[in-house]
Amino acid sequence: MNRGLSDNLGHLRLFLALSDMPSLTAVAARAGLSQPAVTQALSVLEQRAGGPLFERRARGVLTARGRLLGGRIGRAFAVLDPALDDLGPRVRLIARAAQLRALCAVVAAGSFALAARTLGLRAPSLQRAVATLEAEAGRRLFTRTPNGLHPSRAAETLAHAARLAFAELAQAEAELAELDGSTHGLIRVGALPLARAAWLPRALAAFRQRRPGRAVAVIEGPYAELLAALQRGEIDVLLGALRDPVPVADVVQEVVFHDRLALVAAPGHPALSAPWSGMAALMGADWVVPRSGAPGRTQFEALFAQAGLAPPMGVVEAGSALILRELVVEAGYLGCISGAQVAADLRRGHLIRLPIGADLPARPIGITTRTAWVPTAVQADLLACLHAAAPDDAKATGAVVPDG
Repeated sequence: MNRGLSDNLGHLRLFLALSDMPSLTAVAARAGLSQPAVTQALSVLEQRAGGPLFERRARGVLTARGRLLGGRIGRAFAVLDPALDDLGPRVRLIARAAQLRALCAVVAAGSFALAARTLGLRAPSLQRAVATLEAEAGRRLFTRTPNGLHPSRAAETLAHAARLAFAELAQAEAELAELDGSTHGLIRVGALPLARAAWLPRALAAFRQRRPGRAVAVIEGPYAELLAALQRGEIDVLLGALRDPVPVADVVQEVVFHDRLALVAAPGHPALSAPWSGMAALMGADWVVPRSGAPGRTQFEALFAQAGLAPPMGVVEAGSALILRELVVEAGYLGCISGAQVAADLRRGHLIRLPIGADLPARPIGITTRTAWVPTAVQADLLACLHAAAPDDAKATGAVVPDG
């Protein structure tokens, strides 16, 4: 079976037209093609889709394969076409997948040479692809600057739309593979530190039992980078501490469980044995804390602010439980980290909670997805495993954090 569904956008448009208007004559006339050309295009698409898209006994009636593909293609063009139309009335008709991929690569790289290297092509090929779009749009899509190529707002908008459209078509390929009993497709999960500690590993173990052979890639990084990757369609879901308010309008957050920060020390640390005299007693300690701007860091600093104190300076910023454990146990630091991340260390007595006498507020932990994202059946299974793997004593009711 030869996938490559996104290689020919024209074939996809003809398929949608036949779905809405099952007359070969009418569709051919509207597209300016002969009936044999439309028939051949449909045949090529069916080969790539792995089987018939229309019932042969009833013209215009879609097969299960056709319904699946039609839904994804419709969603892809619903995102892509408004951006194409904004460039010019004919751009939708002439734009090719290769041109859009070239545009996406140049916008991301800021250079034809770097973009060509990314795609394994020659720079002149990318220049011609972009030039064709510019000629039809009647405007420049990039401006040369001392720091490279600067995309226009229209170029950025179209590149963003194209990435999401290609991601939707990749979803279609994965669903068609599932229909044929194959394991095609990669689920890409963005994971913040808390998700990587115990929640995601438990969910992945259960998922592999339910869906053996399914490929999952876990992408790590700072929240801002992973959020941007989610918006571009480069990852499917983002797991970890949720933000309030949601920082962008095109994602939705679902609370799965709640977590509380833990202020910790190694057994025998003086802070554990001294009579508690308030947060001021912790001011002179060396601290390892979450990165600036992270929800945990905000709560950490709020503890000192509530006591009328400025937060400690000269801290080590790290989201890794491994780094925190080494600094706390081996170097005598105090640590601030998600309780879920160090639950095993606390249970085994490797780390001890500080007796701060304050009930730290609970933080919502959960799943962030694109607002219009529709998971495949396999992705839906992973989501179910994520819900089931949440700590039983901290599970949420499934509330969604509003995207405003």
